[in-house]
Amino acid sequence: MSASGAKNAALPLMFATLLAPGPHRLGNLPRLRDIRTAEQLLTGLGARVQSENGTLQVTTDALNGKEAPYDLVRTMRASVLVLGPLLARCGRARVSLPGGCAIGARPINLHLKGLEAMGAEITLDHGYVEARAKRLQGARIYLDTPTVGGTENLMMAATLAQGTTVIENAAREPEISDLAVALCGMGARIEGAGSDTIVIEGVDSLGGMDHQVMPDRIEAGTYLIAAALTGGRIKVNNARPEHMEALLSKLEEAGAECSVEEDGILVAGPREILPVNIKTQPHPGFPTDMQAQFMTLMTLCSGSSMITETVFENRFMHVCELQRMGADITIEGHTATIKGVPGLLGAPVMATDLRASACLVLAGLAADNTTEISRIYHLDRGYESLEEKFRSLGADIERVPTAS
Repeated sequence: MSASGAKNAALPLMFATLLAPGPHRLGNLPRLRDIRTAEQLLTGLGARVQSENGTLQVTTDALNGKEAPYDLVRTMRASVLVLGPLLARCGRARVSLPGGCAIGARPINLHLKGLEAMGAEITLDHGYVEARAKRLQGARIYLDTPTVGGTENLMMAATLAQGTTVIENAAREPEISDLAVALCGMGARIEGAGSDTIVIEGVDSLGGMDHQVMPDRIEAGTYLIAAALTGGRIKVNNARPEHMEALLSKLEEAGAECSVEEDGILVAGPREILPVNIKTQPHPGFPTDMQAQFMTLMTLCSGSSMITETVFENRFMHVCELQRMGADITIEGHTATIKGVPGLLGAPVMATDLRASACLVLAGLAADNTTEISRIYHLDRGYESLEEKFRSLGADIERVPTAS
């Protein structure tokens, strides 16, 4: 099986097309709900969007809108990433405040602080951010925490600023490097993406984008954990080991065999799952987006393990659902202690967010009897054809229509 294009890379790439008139082309685009929402937002801003067979064509010659409305931002927080590109190109942007979400509040204050340092005038008006600038100016920006969205927003804005912008304590996620490669292909001048210091020398104008979205490291990791959990063997084509070093290290610590091959990664599950402690951290640490899936693996370990969540304050909501399936998990503050049990039992459970949905699917694959997961619309935000891919690996899984 192959990893689809990464949602967390595709969304900022789609919004980066706003920086320049174009045609723009994005390949390896995943078929996801969030991608459709981003297409609606681009269309509302005046772009012409055409999507077919994983390729997106975007024409942004004449933008007739400069607002990201609440109805779209509330369904997809990444919509706030239109702020930097719109402001840089049009001199004005109006974007709804995203508010909180199920896994905790994710404020955009660092986005706004950085734009103000570049000369933007920022005001808040009835739940919207209003930003104006005749032309952004290069600045030295220190991020108090290495925010992924903030780094992306400021990097995009800085491509058209006058002078040089330096972003310090920048996020280092691979998706930021992928965005930088695409922006440089449009004519931007960026150095240091993937490190904690990014230097952007502003240019007067950019050209069209032609870029292939990187493979989804979180989707790939979810399938690799499935192999470890069920004692199976799964090879994920296109997966890039350099993006997944922390996860692969922890899978090997749990007893799985991990092999890096020329065209992907192969994982074979262990006879006995060993206990492993993890602590989520910004990249290159263990990703918070893999925490719930790894917790499912630890429910069947031979001993006790601890998982500490440091990125989001409310990302243990899947614990109650795993407990319904027989998992032995206790929570104290930001740490969950998992005592391995002989097996999980199928039960009706409810998904609370995207990665919690995936962890419950994994639990269902390993559990005795039938597991029924409701609210699976969360899955469709980040996994392309998940049930079809698992069926191709031999899983007994199907999507059942809900009663109207």
